[in-house]
Amino acid sequence: MSDVVLVEKRGDDAALVLINRPKALNALNPAVIDALGAALEQLRADGVRHIVLSGAGPKSFVAGADISAMQSLTPREAEAFAKRGQRVLDGFAAFPGVTIAAVNGFALGGGMELAMSCDLILADAKAKFGQPEVDLGVIPGFGGTQRLVRLVGLQRARELVLTGRMIGAEEAVRLGVALEVVPRPEAAEGERPPSVVVERAFEIVKAVASKGPVAIEYAKQALQTAPDGTLREGLDAEAALFGKCFATSDQTEGMTAFLEKRPAAFTGS
Repeated sequence: MSDVVLVEKRGDDAALVLINRPKALNALNPAVIDALGAALEQLRADGVRHIVLSGAGPKSFVAGADISAMQSLTPREAEAFAKRGQRVLDGFAAFPGVTIAAVNGFALGGGMELAMSCDLILADAKAKFGQPEVDLGVIPGFGGTQRLVRLVGLQRARELVLTGRMIGAEEAVRLGVALEVVPRPEAAEGERPPSVVVERAFEIVKAVASKGPVAIEYAKQALQTAPDGTLREGLDAEAALFGKCFATSDQTEGMTAFLEKRPAAFTGS
């Protein structure tokens, strides 16, 4: 495993994925993007179902893509770089269990795009979000123009992308970018504040992990169809996935356990 992305298992089915370039404010360069993709593949192979994603150090989740790695790209290379990042972010969006971005500081440009690829975003009190690419003469390339519209609507997404305005944690929650603000406790001088936002994320992971794993995967698939088509298409997709649940052992166990008034013992099959 690369030293720019650290993975810490939390039990059998959850893991913390930590972007580890604190001196560069965890900026995304090709090495980080490739390491994130490799980490996702390995976690899937290991049977891990739930991910909390965060950044090393107290200042930044991901401050953006690494400008020094992009400055001299040709148009064709820039398009390939964007697609490379999009593929990895799509991997977070399609992960079978819940993925939570625990934003512990700056989430700008590619960092905000990475956070938005997760199912949920938690923001500590000092988190900052923004798509400031227009300040550099470019546009978001890792999905920012698409995922932001789905979170906040076209009008607000236009304002944030076209002005490059940065928003704080409270406004992020109000606009629907983040789920909640997690207070950051004060630390003594010279000490690193505890990452309470990460632990809050694992509280949510624990709640989700107690449910039927197949149901969680199918629910994610149904929810992801909602912004992309008509209501009728979404309802048809939901009905089809609802039907598929009844071919699973988890459905049999879940309903039997309910009728027998006992906790369900799901197997994910």
